[in-house]
This record gives sequence, structure tokens and C-alpha cells, in this order.
Amino acid sequence: MKSHAPVQASETRQRLIDAAANVFAEEGFRRATVREICSRAGANVAAVNYHFRGKQGLHAEVLRHGLLQSLQRHPPDGGLSPASTPEEQLRAFIHSFLMRLLDSGRHSPHARIMVREMIEPTGSLDVVVRDHIRPLSQRLLGIVRRILGPAASQEATEAAAMSIVGQCCFYRHAEQVIEKLFPRRRHSRQAINRLAEHITRFSLAGLRACALAASGRKARRSRHSAEERP
Repeated sequence: MKSHAPVQASETRQRLIDAAANVFAEEGFRRATVREICSRAGANVAAVNYHFRGKQGLHAEVLRHGLLQSLQRHPPDGGLSPASTPEEQLRAFIHSFLMRLLDSGRHSPHARIMVREMIEPTGSLDVVVRDHIRPLSQRLLGIVRRILGPAASQEATEAAAMSIVGQCCFYRHAEQVIEKLFPRRRHSRQAINRLAEHITRFSLAGLRACALAASGRKARRSRHSAEERP
């Protein structure tokens, strides 16, 4: 007869992740207790050390698990072909980012944990940045670099990428203020689609203006160098 131990261990691990998501969302990392998490999960207190090497490891796994689920639902490439234009890739990136930020709503445990982590970072933030945020950042930088062209500096490319991310994050982090200012605004799928199109158009206009300015500066430097040569 085959042992059911591996299956039971896997089920316990998942119950701990699910219970911890709610406890961390409600209490924050520092106030959350292993005892409360295990009580909700129906697990022995020692199970957290066994599966995650402690509360910090469990917290990091809860964040990782939530981000992976979100990325599977809304992949950053939007299902586009690698041969698609950078403008199409930017539109897909912005749309998928907004879906990950807004579609689950601010009451989602993982969304609340992520907001807490940005405000009061724990050691989990290093893991999240390394494994998830940095690859997404590199993807966006590559798209922006292609739109800006070779004349744009690395600093300008990074600033442009962060401006795009800032537009998207505003609608998540200022959600409650936006609701008070514009009560009829709701984050339905249709509204998110319209918002993604707006941010894409706005960003592309800014990127093209930056590309033109960078090309102009490069041309002026070339003329000055030519004039200075004997």
C-alpha cells in the first residue's frame, strides 16, 4: 500500500499558505503569529518550520505564491508573438500590469500584503524583487529602449519606464481617494481596458517626444564636434 504522507504534507503546506495569506493581510507580518496561522490551517505549530523554515520563509512563500498566480492569469506579454512591435508589447505590458493590480481588488489578501510590504518592507521584499519584479522591470526597460531609440541615455530609459509604472500604480495605491473624488468610477474589466488604452496612448506620446528630443541633442552634439575639428 502506498503512503499518503507526501500528499498530506502537500495539503498541509497549501493550507498554511492559504491561512497565512489571510493572517498576514489582517495583521501584517510583525503582528501575525505562527500559532494563529497554524490554528486556522489546522496544522501543528512545528509545521511552519518544517515546510518554510519559519515565519519569514512562510511570508516570502505567500507573496511568491500570490504573484505567480497573478502572472499566470495575466502574463506580461499578453500572449503576443515575440515579433510584435514594441508599441504592441507596451500596450500588453500595461494592460496585464493593471489587471494584476486592479482586477483582484484591494480586498484581496495578496494585494493587501503587497501594499504592506511596499510600506513596511520585510526580508521578503528582496526575494520578490529578485524573482519577480526585476524580470518584469527588465522586460519593460527593453520595450521602452526600443521605442526611445539609440539616442536615449540609460537614465532617460529608466525614468521613462518608472513613469509608466507610476501611472499604473497610482490607480491602485490611491484607489480610495479616487473613489471619493469620482464615485462612479469602478475597476470593471471594461474600465481597466479603457484605462490601459489611455495610459498606453499617453505614454507613447511622451516616449516619442523624448525620443525626438534625444535625437535632437545627439545631432547638435555631432554638429558641435564637427565644427570644433580643425
